[in-house]
Amino acid sequence: MQTRYSPCTLCPRNCGADRLGGKTGYCKETAALRIAAATIHRGEEPPITGSGGSGTIFISGCNLGCRFCQNYQISQEGLGKALSPEAFVRLCLVLQEEGAENINLVTGSHAVPALAAGITAARSQGLSIPVLWNSSAYELPSTLSLMESVLDLYLPDLKTLDPALGARFFHASDYPEHAQKSILWMLEKRPLRFTGAHRLVSGVLIRHLVLPDYLESTKTVLQWFAEKAQGKALLSVMMQYTPVPGAPGETGNPPNPGPGKLDRYVHTQEYEQVLAWLDAFAITEGFYQELVPDTGWIPDFSRFQPFSSDLSRSVWHWKEGYGAIAGP
Repeated sequence: MQTRYSPCTLCPRNCGADRLGGKTGYCKETAALRIAAATIHRGEEPPITGSGGSGTIFISGCNLGCRFCQNYQISQEGLGKALSPEAFVRLCLVLQEEGAENINLVTGSHAVPALAAGITAARSQGLSIPVLWNSSAYELPSTLSLMESVLDLYLPDLKTLDPALGARFFHASDYPEHAQKSILWMLEKRPLRFTGAHRLVSGVLIRHLVLPDYLESTKTVLQWFAEKAQGKALLSVMMQYTPVPGAPGETGNPPNPGPGKLDRYVHTQEYEQVLAWLDAFAITEGFYQELVPDTGWIPDFSRFQPFSSDLSRSVWHWKEGYGAIAGP
């Protein structure tokens, strides 16, 4: 499994970097598993948040490069700390002890071998809550198969099915091709299953972020869900798009002239159109956010508490460790 790091063939970039030898791939990471934060997060969908919150582990680096990434400090600017396998296992167990409903691995597509080994070790030491794979879906089924035995839930994005949009905003014209293949693979592996408390313990929940000025892209995604995933997965339509001041993509690299600059929130008319399409496609299994323009979604991973206290409670931080929660 470790050989997939050198040359690196883990994701569709197939960059070939010698990550075991200390070189960085497109994801800006070596083979070291670096983590930025771990929180008890209450901002996920209700079947994931449950009553105890989701135990989110934010992994440094990313194999995309979204121009509006709210987590750009860790996905593109390198915030985070390398953890040993033993430290990662402890982190999972502490989240469980703190009442997390699940372990939520955020953006780990470039770190699959280390994460698969870490979750396997944590299971052997008492981790019993479900494990979620929270990703962009810019992945390879052959890589996802390395995690299959230790994952219970998949939370992939389906950002767009438009190659031009993939190239413009995600630095990946082949994003639609690979995201579709990965999500269809996930649908085959985990059927929907809930506990009596309506907590999701198995299955796929597909997320789609509505982009202002690009509603046709959203319409295509909704139609795809209705045709390919209805009845097999839940859908979460996210209206929380927020311009991110300071994010690398906001500087125009590459240039981003003309309409559709993603410099505003979703308008009310756009919101209502998306709801109308949900009705038109008869999509009823899932969630959609209310339209509440708010910069409170944007975390600051330089702080021990990256998110608003209403959204999450920090358990571990790359600079401060466990703080007062579980000792050094």
